[in-house]
Amino acid sequence: MVAKTPVKLVAVDDDPLILDFIETALKQPGVEIHRSSDPAEGWELIRLHHPDIVILDLVMPKISGMDLLEWIMELDSGIDVVLLSSDYSTENAVEAIQKGACDYLTKPITPGALRERIGALIAVARTQVRAAEITDEMRNTSRFGEMVGGSPLMIEVYSRIRRIGPHYRIALVTGATGTGKELVARSLHQSSPASGRPFLVCNCAAIVETLFESELFGYVKGAFTGATQDRAGLFEAADGGTLFLDEIGEIPLHLQSKLLRVLQNNEVQRVGSHLLRKVDVRVIAATNRDLRELASKKLFREDLFYRLSMLEIRLPTLAERKEDVPLLQRHFLELFAAQLGQSVKSFTRRAQSVLSRYFWPGNIRELQNVIGHACMMSASDIIDIPDLPAYLHSRESSREGQGLLTLQEVEKRHVHAILGQVNGNKQEAAEILGISRATIYRILSQKEPE
Repeated sequence: MVAKTPVKLVAVDDDPLILDFIETALKQPGVEIHRSSDPAEGWELIRLHHPDIVILDLVMPKISGMDLLEWIMELDSGIDVVLLSSDYSTENAVEAIQKGACDYLTKPITPGALRERIGALIAVARTQVRAAEITDEMRNTSRFGEMVGGSPLMIEVYSRIRRIGPHYRIALVTGATGTGKELVARSLHQSSPASGRPFLVCNCAAIVETLFESELFGYVKGAFTGATQDRAGLFEAADGGTLFLDEIGEIPLHLQSKLLRVLQNNEVQRVGSHLLRKVDVRVIAATNRDLRELASKKLFREDLFYRLSMLEIRLPTLAERKEDVPLLQRHFLELFAAQLGQSVKSFTRRAQSVLSRYFWPGNIRELQNVIGHACMMSASDIIDIPDLPAYLHSRESSREGQGLLTLQEVEKRHVHAILGQVNGNKQEAAEILGISRATIYRILSQKEPE
């Protein structure tokens, strides 16, 4: 399929006749050629158009082709640069290649030879341009509610939401931290007959154990010290709508039987009251823990697990759906650029390479934080490697990304990395990771597998 966006080529040579020759030889549909006989003006053309290919004369007044090559590599090392020289020099050719040039040609060169050498670069650039266009097209078709992704695993998630949405009363969403479980819950709610009713969120890991019962089920005046008036709990407040119980695995064991009774009978009993109140609530629970394993260890009620898991949606990690990373990058880039009032539009190819190689243990939430950081740090309209968090492009993270680590090891190392960035502040680290301090302590206390 032909790309709609042209391949951009900039030619810089102080000899206008050479520029005429290059333009005549390479002119073809789908190739946009810009030229200049002034190297300073040529540099501005490169910065303005951000071309796919640049052809440079080696020897020019004031600014040499080698100087321009260095500037281009600092701007974007993914640009293909070809140097032209009237006098072939092995030293110059080696230096040019070492500095990032992809080819070194000697004048005079025939039109056929130029077309052959540059044509191969144009063909590759066309493929890259078309791939970017496909990504843009996928962005428009690979969304479901607030979720972004067109990978087969996410298409399956969307399909399950469509099938479950109109019928569920209780559903369980599982997946690692940062995979977007709340977005799935919201999409389920919007797909249900209760879409026009309240959608309330309860972060079970953030509630003090002694307040769990009153938060969920409410209380009556005088039930305990400080209960100066009757108060409805979350189940009553969500009546007719949906209650999202995030991090359900953190609910204290002794309260799980009361939650099970509400799910079975659709009745709540406020703390301090003998009355049962009918509620009509759809419940979506979410967890990043293995509830089946917890149940086998008597840390989670088995009957509650089976009640919750009749309809389950499992979210893949970002490492399992890496083909969605470019879509998510672009989504968050546009989101933060709009929020910050900046004109950041894209990434350099080398920055994209770093992002594509990383293993994303923090999943979508980590990617979102990285793009937000980069947008704030970028001093231009293009995000480059220095704009990314330092840990992301360190040699250590690259080695870890290539190693064979268990999910437990990856999770623990990532928590340590975030704690290192916030000087050990566990509350701040918990907010960045989107988990509770209790979960951080649990992760850190886990023993390394033998």
